[in-house]
Amino acid sequence: MEVKLPLVAKSDGRREAFDERKLRSGVERALQKRPVAGDAVDSVVREVVRQLRGVNEREVPSRLVGEWVMTELKRLDQVAYVRFASVYRRFEDVQAFREEIEKLEKDLPELEGLQLPLLGELRQRKKSS
Repeated sequence: MEVKLPLVAKSDGRREAFDERKLRSGVERALQKRPVAGDAVDSVVREVVRQLRGVNEREVPSRLVGEWVMTELKRLDQVAYVRFASVYRRFEDVQAFREEIEKLEKDLPELEGLQLPLLGELRQRKKSS
C-alpha cells in the first residue's frame, strides 16, 4: 500500500502533486561541485518525503517543503544551504546574502562535526599530526 502524499500549495495559489524529481533536481543543483557523498541527495530527498508522509493534511505549503530542504542542507553543507536559500528566498542583493550567512554563523556550534572541514582546516590538522 502506498501512502498518498499531500498536494503542494504554491505561493501563487496553484496546487500541484509533489514531484520527487523536482525536489531531487533542486538539491542536486545546490550540491553541485561540493565535496559531498553521492548518496547525500538521496538522504535529503528521503527525509523530506518522510516529513511529507507525516503530515496529516491534504495540502502542504511549498514554503514548508522549502524549509525542510534548507534544514537538511544546513546540516549537510553550508555552501549548498546558502545556494538553495538564495534561490528559494529570492535574495536580491548582497545584504540579503550577508544576513543569511550571519544567521548561519550563529548556528555553527550546533552544526560542528556534521560537515566536512574546510580545506585549510584539513591541511592544518594534517600538519599538526
